[in-house]
Amino acid sequence: MKRRKFSREFKIEAVKLVRERGVSVAQAGRDLDVHENVLRKWVKEFGSDPVQAFPGHGQMKPEQQEIERLRREV
Repeated sequence: MKRRKFSREFKIEAVKLVRERGVSVAQAGRDLDVHENVLRKWVKEFGSDPVQAFPGHGQMKPEQQEIERLRREV
């Protein structure tokens, strides 16, 4: 089974459904055909840093890039 990919816009709309409209994570997950644990992760990620959330296309956040650079040095 191939792993599904979701756009940044889709993830943001899914998070808004839960946070702004008050739909439960379980119900939103069923409606969107996304596992509720994945949706919870999106809500948490968006809540911690909305601007940097869901960079897409394998782009890492700056702090993740720094951690990766330091790992390579060691």
